[in-house]
Amino acid sequence: MSQFPQSRPRRLRNTAAMRRLVAETRIDPAGLILPMFVREGITEPRPIASMPGVVQHTRDSLRRAAAEAVDAGVGGLMLFGVPAQRDAVGSAAVRQDGILNLGIADLIAEVGEQTVVMSDGCLDEFTDHGHCGVLDDRGRVDNDATLEVYADMAIAQADAGAHIIGPSGMMDGQIGVMREALDAARHQDVSLMAYTAKYASALYGPFREAVDSQLTGDRRTYQQDPGNAREALRELELDVNEGADIVMVKPASTYLDVIRDVREATHLPVAAYQVSGEYAMIEAAAANGWIERDRMIDEQLTAITRAGASMILTYYAVEVARRSR
Repeated sequence: MSQFPQSRPRRLRNTAAMRRLVAETRIDPAGLILPMFVREGITEPRPIASMPGVVQHTRDSLRRAAAEAVDAGVGGLMLFGVPAQRDAVGSAAVRQDGILNLGIADLIAEVGEQTVVMSDGCLDEFTDHGHCGVLDDRGRVDNDATLEVYADMAIAQADAGAHIIGPSGMMDGQIGVMREALDAARHQDVSLMAYTAKYASALYGPFREAVDSQLTGDRRTYQQDPGNAREALRELELDVNEGADIVMVKPASTYLDVIRDVREATHLPVAAYQVSGEYAMIEAAAANGWIERDRMIDEQLTAITRAGASMILTYYAVEVARRSR
């Protein structure tokens, strides 16, 4: 018997061209979604210190950045609004002249025919207490009272032109209530991206700076416990039955097993959100020379795709799309 190996997997790793040819997982720019922030009352884009390279946009700079993203080949845009004034019930979220709804209309006017415009269907940016819903007289998030606001918020965003609404509040029944409200308002063509498994993660810190969050305390009474994976499948079943069109896992890189479980349990498109803390960790480590930045970006996005996500919300969307040309 020959002393040499009869099987040589290294043959398919010899050159960059060969590795590219036999790659099992590819990052498709059309599946990348760029999260964007539009802030009321500013006259120029405002950098977010904990997220180098990411800004809070003015309405004008939002339109320019959206056009650049579409030109790069990004598949969609997810918009978050930062209002100048907040109150206990997040009333700016449902007003036609609220910054998020104005921003949605701006994106539709600028790139609505070329891309998918998505909007955040949550109240945390709009409440003066920073929670994702309205509070009861004991200071707890009132699930059912919040659903009533979510229904109005969904209609307002659909009226502004949103193609997809992503309710991220993790309220029980939110998909069903918003689907019913949208259909009753003759917005049956507006899709819902369910935040099926949104974990109470330590990775959201930079995002809270991005939206100037007023939160004190935490969101553990409504976001999912990081130790629970089977619970995500229960949430998935509920979201599917309530009418979700797309399901999402958030964060992404620390919940690859959950992405895989969700992918195997549904035929719906599966999204994952590479969140602000994931972005900030890469940027901080790269700035200190501890990692190779571009390789780490690609490695994380590849892992998220390999786990089963067909679309990824990432602040690297434009950069990666340009490099993929």
